Amino acid sequence: MHAFRLFAPLLALSLAAVSSPAAAQAPGGPPPKVTVSKPVVKEIVERDFYTGRFDAVEFVEVRARVTGYLEKIAFQDGATVKKGDVLFVIDRRPYKATLEQAQAALVSAKARLSFTQTDLERAQVLSKGGNISEQVTDQRRQASQTAQADVDSAEAALRQAQLNYDFTEVKAPINGRISRRLVTEGNIVITDQTMLTTIVSLDPIYFSFTVDERSFLKYQSTLGIGMGVTQKDKGVPILVALTGEAKPTRKGIVDFVDNRVDNATGTVLLRATVENTDNFIKPGLFGIVSLPATRPFQGILLPDDAVSANQDKRIVYVVAEDGTVSARDVKLGPLVDGYRVIREGLKGDESVVINGLMRVRPGVKVTPETKQLPPNRA
Repeated sequence: MHAFRLFAPLLALSLAAVSSPAAAQAPGGPPPKVTVSKPVVKEIVERDFYTGRFDAVEFVEVRARVTGYLEKIAFQDGATVKKGDVLFVIDRRPYKATLEQAQAALVSAKARLSFTQTDLERAQVLSKGGNISEQVTDQRRQASQTAQADVDSAEAALRQAQLNYDFTEVKAPINGRISRRLVTEGNIVITDQTMLTTIVSLDPIYFSFTVDERSFLKYQSTLGIGMGVTQKDKGVPILVALTGEAKPTRKGIVDFVDNRVDNATGTVLLRATVENTDNFIKPGLFGIVSLPATRPFQGILLPDDAVSANQDKRIVYVVAEDGTVSARDVKLGPLVDGYRVIREGLKGDESVVINGLMRVRPGVKVTPETKQLPPNRA
């Protein structure tokens, strides 16, 4: 019991010594060594990240435009096709016969028109000499006009027959990658009903994503997103990363903002056009977009290792010219180039402890070793 009474005061004195600023350095010893650096100050842009999905700029369902027997398939499943390439051939013989009939009908109609025009000219000459009545002249004029209408009708029928004949070759309407064949040779295909395959364009490609209402208002104020697009506007540049990629590298431009906020989710749809020259990105893939959240500004950057937590506050330790340490409350931003953005609390010319935080306390003197931080931190 006596031993405990003797030990208790000693313990209290020891705890008091540890909690005091002087406890950070040994009595009579040199000030502890710490590494200090000035913050990196440079022009930066804060960025936000969203998940979205890629969509094709152009998507076509290839269908037959005439009914007939599917005679030939002229592509490999999954191949890259160009606009105008022949993909399918429908039996052309019935449409060839119809085309020839239309051509013959036009020749016949033109012959009748030529005869009626000559007959009308003869009647007009005779009518001037009083050798034919006006009624006969009118009848021949009517016959000539009817023959002209027959020619016009025959030309229209010929154009329709030519179209149907041309439609027996189903051609690619766009450049892109074709899907698998949905029918095989030997099937009967029906006009506008039978879907033969699909084609999607790959370069460029759309990337669609949604942002919350608060963020959208911020982008609208700082970047002008959603304020209307004119021919002079080039859009907001973005970077996109695919699933598994370490960082966004694929370039794109935000060129579309939906005209309303979704009532159910409180979000706004944005769409970017992304370069895809290697055709690596496929429609339907997910990605992560890096969207600029601010305009360029002079930012103050520090490593995360230099920031300490004090309950709900974040602090950094600043070393004065005489080696005395003081604490600064700071407000943090996102990571940029491997550093943490310091939004408030520092001017950028302070010497901040970045290594040896366990050996410093406010009011303690230290021996600083200066180290210059690189502009970018991997």
